[in-house]
Amino acid sequence: MFNKTADSVIENDSLTLNIKFQDEILQEKQALQKEVKLNKQYEKGKLTAQDRINLLIDTNQKFLEIGALVKHNCHNFDMQKRLSLGDGVITGCGKINSQNVFIASQDFLVNGGSLGYAHAEKICKLLDLAYDNLSPIVFINDSGGARIQEGVEALAGYGKIFHNNVKSSGVIPQIAMIMGPCAGGAVYSPALTDFIFMVKNTSYMYLTGPNVVKKVTYEDVDHETLGGSSVHGGKSGVADFVCENDADAILKLKLLLSYLPNNCYETPKRAENFRNKKTNDDYLRNFLPENPNQSYDIKNLIDEIVDENSFLEVKKDFAQNIVIGFARLNGYSVGIIANQPLFLAGCLDIDASCKAGKFIRFCDSFNIPIISLIDVPGFLPGTNQEYNGVIIHGAKLLYAYSEATVPKISVVIRKAYGGSYIVMNSKHLDADFNFAWPKSELAVMGADAAAEVLLKGKTNDIEKYDKFMNEYRNLMSPELSASRGFIDDVIQPSETRDILIRSLEIAMNKYNGKKLCFKHKNVPL
Repeated sequence: MFNKTADSVIENDSLTLNIKFQDEILQEKQALQKEVKLNKQYEKGKLTAQDRINLLIDTNQKFLEIGALVKHNCHNFDMQKRLSLGDGVITGCGKINSQNVFIASQDFLVNGGSLGYAHAEKICKLLDLAYDNLSPIVFINDSGGARIQEGVEALAGYGKIFHNNVKSSGVIPQIAMIMGPCAGGAVYSPALTDFIFMVKNTSYMYLTGPNVVKKVTYEDVDHETLGGSSVHGGKSGVADFVCENDADAILKLKLLLSYLPNNCYETPKRAENFRNKKTNDDYLRNFLPENPNQSYDIKNLIDEIVDENSFLEVKKDFAQNIVIGFARLNGYSVGIIANQPLFLAGCLDIDASCKAGKFIRFCDSFNIPIISLIDVPGFLPGTNQEYNGVIIHGAKLLYAYSEATVPKISVVIRKAYGGSYIVMNSKHLDADFNFAWPKSELAVMGADAAAEVLLKGKTNDIEKYDKFMNEYRNLMSPELSASRGFIDDVIQPSETRDILIRSLEIAMNKYNGKKLCFKHKNVPL
């Protein structure tokens, strides 16, 4: 009896030692695999999930991690042997620019950063916390997509995240950092956020990868050509910022956050360290070319008007006929929208309308005043635009301006013709202040085009033509628009910055004594 018990004890101890030994071997193997993966991550120029968080939060600030001990509960395809604390995503809260920001950073070193149900639940909980505490949230995406081994549970996880993205839209700023692969259903959460960052050569987004594309459409395409940063930064317009590397993306993100409030119930903080800039009067006086059809770079005017080095352009390489971005005016955060004569003569088109429309709705959601610099000859003509719905897409820009209740101030720099005059924050869309430079033109169309229509092509009669042109130019003058109350004042170019600052100070009283509220979702346009 005694010997049997002793034998049992020895057998159990041996089994325990054997299990422990197997666990140690498994841990050593996993550690070695992780080290190999880590080296590959760095070789690609990518930081780790934790590196990114450390660089993102303020120096000497502690990151409060939430859900660090979470594990997945999947046993399909031996997934129980691939357990990892945190389940491939680091979630928590840290200080950025001294403000609380919630961060979810996917870890490509753990199961390829793939999203399973537990992984998704962590992100959903973080979104709930950000929503309840009215703080911005940043998603750092570096994932192979849905965890195939979990089947429909992974898809359910994505669905819950998308729903929470929509719930939080227009309430708190949501920003997506694409810092690796982002494929399949994974792309829709970034698409529902307010801004998307991508990194050159290391990040890509697409619904179906190169292998599937080749099998279905027979196109032979690589990751970069299909969904790299150059594609989404310049062709599709999906990415708002294209960055050189992870560090550059994180620095730009911190800069972006400095222009934004924490939520829709606040206004952005006024910058403490700014100098009251003196504009170059001679430069502005001679800013416009003598030839009214000659192009110029509107960004030079933006830089001259706003606070020094404060302009942060959004969607820089997409729909370049319109320029959008954040800047500061006398320390106040503002959204800038400007027609760009360097591209398509500054005409509005489908892409420009969607680009500016979404930006306006974001500014309106988060109480950021809008400054519009206008030089627009009309909507881009042609069958391509008409067949692809320029009417409905142009209406998005019109709707956004008309809906916005933030301070809206406009300056007509040179031209404002036809429907594009109305669409670009005209007085009739409830703009607060509308100004125009002395040589600007506001009319249904340009003088030459009007002569062709009204003179029915009979422009050979010089006397009749000259008489028509003189009469029409008077009709186009900003003074006539001012006499009708459609322009508040005709201002000298050198006065532009000072008048914008004064107008902004007056219009900002919209917020005084009023409780700021949720206005609308920032729907993807």
